[in-house]
Amino acid sequence: MGESIRNLLNTYLDDWYWPDMRITDLIEILIIAFLVYYIIVWIKNTKAWMLLKGIAVLAVFILLAAILKMNTILWLAKNSISVLATAAVIVFQPELRRALEKLGQKDFLNAITLFEKNREPERFSEKTVDAIVAACYEMSKVKTGALIVVERDIMLTEYQHTGIELDSIVSEQILINIFEHNTPLHDGAVIVRGDRIVAATCYLPLSENMGLSKQLGTRHRAAVGMSEVSDAMVICVSEESGNVSYAIGGHIARDVSEEHLREQLIQLKSRVRTEEVSRKFILKKGRRKDDNEGQMEE
Repeated sequence: MGESIRNLLNTYLDDWYWPDMRITDLIEILIIAFLVYYIIVWIKNTKAWMLLKGIAVLAVFILLAAILKMNTILWLAKNSISVLATAAVIVFQPELRRALEKLGQKDFLNAITLFEKNREPERFSEKTVDAIVAACYEMSKVKTGALIVVERDIMLTEYQHTGIELDSIVSEQILINIFEHNTPLHDGAVIVRGDRIVAATCYLPLSENMGLSKQLGTRHRAAVGMSEVSDAMVICVSEESGNVSYAIGGHIARDVSEEHLREQLIQLKSRVRTEEVSRKFILKKGRRKDDNEGQMEE
């Protein structure tokens, strides 16, 4: 049966070119396609898209120079490649750094490696959730602007050092007092790690996403920007409208209800605990396997 099928294919498809494909070639094609797709998406969502258009215009200009045999322009372009490559790295430095940070945040790296195995993130409790939600909607009633960063797995030490370091239990009264108008700590963001406020008046990076609504002010753009460079949940209270919003993973949910915000915080807490249990199970399973191998060798 197999021989007859082979003969049939040889008869009708003899002139066709069939490349010698291996399984590694298919895997390589999938990896390249995955990388190219995410590079295009990354370029499209940042200011690199406008810079890429400028590079395309320059490339067309050089192509015309080659067609018209403008030797001086071609000589300048040829000898400027190394300088342009260095300039591109400098110009794209913020975007390249953000892309590498995003790559390092992928969950599969934590699953297959032991990154940050010596540092267990601090978990926030139900009491902290209640305090944050109550404070946000009390400030919403009187239109007091606020910016609260709830830290998860990625430590925000870099941004913590931009503000005034604290060591305080999270409570509704403390959060309201921090963001009260004309107080020393009201300007900037608060960073919450576990059940404690670790810093206030922190400066956060502004999002450069061109797709964000023009109605969003600096506070909301800072919330989105912080969620783009970390896995934190950033809660924002508008000083103009009193609306409460939150940002996760570069996306912002605007004007959410008290119940919705509480639900998101609880889900975030539950998700973090589930990830922690899964990670401990994987590590424990690996240790048991090593122990069993060691006993077999003995």
